Amino acid sequence: MSKYRKSFSSPVNVGGLSIMPFASMDDALDQVISDGHVTPGFGVSVNSEIVMLARRDPALMAHINNAVLRFADGIGVVKTIASKGVKNTRIPGCEFWEALMLRAGKSDIPVMLIGAKPQVNEAAVAQLRAAGVNVVCGIDGYFDDEDVLRKALSQHQPKIITVAMGAPKQEQLIVRLREFYPDAFYLGVGGTYDVYTGHVKRAPKLFCDLHLEWFYRLCAQPTRIGRQWSLAKYLALHLTRQL
Repeated sequence: MSKYRKSFSSPVNVGGLSIMPFASMDDALDQVISDGHVTPGFGVSVNSEIVMLARRDPALMAHINNAVLRFADGIGVVKTIASKGVKNTRIPGCEFWEALMLRAGKSDIPVMLIGAKPQVNEAAVAQLRAAGVNVVCGIDGYFDDEDVLRKALSQHQPKIITVAMGAPKQEQLIVRLREFYPDAFYLGVGGTYDVYTGHVKRAPKLFCDLHLEWFYRLCAQPTRIGRQWSLAKYLALHLTRQL
């Protein structure tokens, strides 16, 4: 284990995924950046949907369990860990990403952003640079050839790469990029760039405090109903202690 890692407790098995409990956001950030050094590898923010996806996809489960950072994003996962007698805190993925970017900025660590629509990626790059983050490259998610990404990695030598393409597509891309460029930390961030730039509105604070972001998103996007069904399945497994 890297000398920079400070997990709050031993990993906890949640539906086959080995999740790392943390007492705070800072403890999770220390897994990636400590004293200006970046731990190579990749991180995964785990919610109920990811758990259910991984249970159906052995390759995805193996990939997640190989991550140097596996933290509980969804409240369902937090509750499952707590039911096993382990203290932990929820770390929202979008908040973790922004905190990671700001910490990288303090140490002038080069960062690369991949994914999202062109205007969203450009806006995220601009806002981060305005906040003092050393974003060396931004490439939207509409590239035709992954060689574009590999050339950018070789040219700009980023130490942190975040990919906004949704699970499991972003995780699959990270696997391929790490084979070519392993000496960096990768993080899949879903729709985080959209939220950060204001292209997608995050749930109001009341919904966040009540851990009902999923309900707010469902009301705003009824087409998500198919994805939300996995939450009901997760809840059933949680209540019957099958996770």
